[in-house]
Amino acid sequence: MSDNYDVVVIGAGPAGYVAAIRCAQLGMSVACIDKRIGSNGKPVLGGTCLNVGCIPSKALLDSSQRYSDITNKMAVHGVNIKGVKLDLETMMGRKERIVGNLTAGIHSLFKANGITWLEGSGRVLAGKQVEFTGQNQEAKIIATENIIIATGSSPIEISSASLDNNRIVDSTGALEFANVPKTLGVIGAGIIGLELGSVWRRLGADVVVLEAQDTFLSMVDQQVAKEAKKQFSQQGLDIRLGARVTGTEVKGNKVTVTYVDTSGDNELVVDKLIVAVGRRPNTENLLSADSGINLDERGCIFVDENCQTDMPGIYAVGDVVRGPMLAHKGSEEGMMVAELIAEHKAAVNYETIPSVIYTHPEIAWVGKTEEELKKSGDAYQVGVFPFAANGRAMAAEDTAGIVKIIADKKTDRILGMHIIGPSAGDLIAQGVIAMEFAGSSEDLALTVFAHPTVSEAVHEAALDTLGRAVHIAKKRRPAK
Repeated sequence: MSDNYDVVVIGAGPAGYVAAIRCAQLGMSVACIDKRIGSNGKPVLGGTCLNVGCIPSKALLDSSQRYSDITNKMAVHGVNIKGVKLDLETMMGRKERIVGNLTAGIHSLFKANGITWLEGSGRVLAGKQVEFTGQNQEAKIIATENIIIATGSSPIEISSASLDNNRIVDSTGALEFANVPKTLGVIGAGIIGLELGSVWRRLGADVVVLEAQDTFLSMVDQQVAKEAKKQFSQQGLDIRLGARVTGTEVKGNKVTVTYVDTSGDNELVVDKLIVAVGRRPNTENLLSADSGINLDERGCIFVDENCQTDMPGIYAVGDVVRGPMLAHKGSEEGMMVAELIAEHKAAVNYETIPSVIYTHPEIAWVGKTEEELKKSGDAYQVGVFPFAANGRAMAAEDTAGIVKIIADKKTDRILGMHIIGPSAGDLIAQGVIAMEFAGSSEDLALTVFAHPTVSEAVHEAALDTLGRAVHIAKKRRPAK
């Protein structure tokens, strides 16, 4: 094993492994350090996303939605099913197989690209040196020309709900339940809390979600958020806003949660409790005091628009830097940094990074919300189309939600797209592409969409922005 590389990447999640692969493709010698141990007790690549985040949660979301559809929604299609039985062990096994396939795939990509995988932890020292500590706890110094920090993030813990990894768990523990809890509490009505709450609600748990904020999904366009809360409530998620948790106590096989809301002090007794209040960057013990790299008050690493730290040749990407903690954002930053190290031109357009909540219906958005534009005072126009008027959605018995497009009042340039409904996470890419090319709502309105598809809702929303929607009845605007 060489002790000198062109690039050392610390972290093998979506930001780190993509950066490592691209650097290797560009002809650099690369080592990637990662300390994660998989469920089988062996080192594993892929970071939080592939092992205990994005991928396993989506596997369970898909399986649980199929179970829910079969038990609740098939009769309307003329399909009557009796004796449906949940096999949670098999469902969990499927999830693990998917995780294993993907993490093994990254290992194969590392081998194919000649990347050295160093199993252990890395620490950045002065002079662009990395202290590598292996699984045997032996440390060595690695010299390199460039360092890419991609150490990711971990769930935030709160003193009012200390984890015991049995009754009170974080998002990782919530993916490992051996049985469906009869009652489940979730602290936090953000993306993670809603997705995990949805999984266990579909499988039969009574779920109560406690959210400290008074506004539901404050980062989402509020017209969409209002529709989302209605849909989730109809599905049986009991979402309580303005509910600040003050304490928890495990008594036998129950958890008592105390919280305060506008009505005063309250108690909630559940079988399991998930703490999903956000994530923190993994920067603890990562940097030596003389490394020259600085952190902000949240523990994030300071970087410029090119993800370079205060030290030339040292970069940071993904969850450890500013911006949304999204796997695809981290991957694009990793790709950009690799190109820049190779002295190519590269950039990330942070105005066109989409976000998705993989509930049902899905929620996805890109760009500005209507609330942000109202606050800024910018003139805009809005187009909205409901999936209830979309033929493909009707055929699929999946008509909840809307597509909303916001465009500049003067130029018609698309400023934001917001979707709640079927395939929202896929449909949002149409808005991302349009915005990436500085497209207008008229550009989308002039585009031919296949019929019948749910994507036609995007077309109609664009038409509605111009006052020309065909498949909804609205008061006609005067001709211009």
